[in-house]
Amino acid sequence: MCRNRYKHKPLSGVTVAAESSGTSVFGHTVSTLQTGITVANGAITGTLKYCNTGALKRDWGAGNFLVLKFSDLTGLTSVKVGLMPSASGMELQEIMTDPDKNGVFKITDKDNQLFVVDSTDGTHHLRQTFTLSGLTLQSS
Repeated sequence: MCRNRYKHKPLSGVTVAAESSGTSVFGHTVSTLQTGITVANGAITGTLKYCNTGALKRDWGAGNFLVLKFSDLTGLTSVKVGLMPSASGMELQEIMTDPDKNGVFKITDKDNQLFVVDSTDGTHHLRQTFTLSGLTLQSS
């Protein structure tokens, strides 16, 4: 019997975390958009403040925005992130070419949306999903 002595290393998950509070995104400091965001055990929790100004309001309408940072991408050929279902109908977005490796996501239905990370190394595929029901969405 011939055995393959070369085993494929399992695909590791992308690390998803809250973006640093002092980072600027679309003219907003992250601390003006969210507080206490944690990503653990398949859930994203914390508080999203209501945003009714600037480029975020102009481009996506007023609402609650989640800002995340992605790391541990070494060896991956594609990493796509986003919400399912998406409020805007957009597909998952590729982040490998994003120099900051972060993203801003408008949360419209925390109880029915999931945050999704699809990654591949060209051979293996991994989908990570995160619930959003633990988020507190502040209103205007």
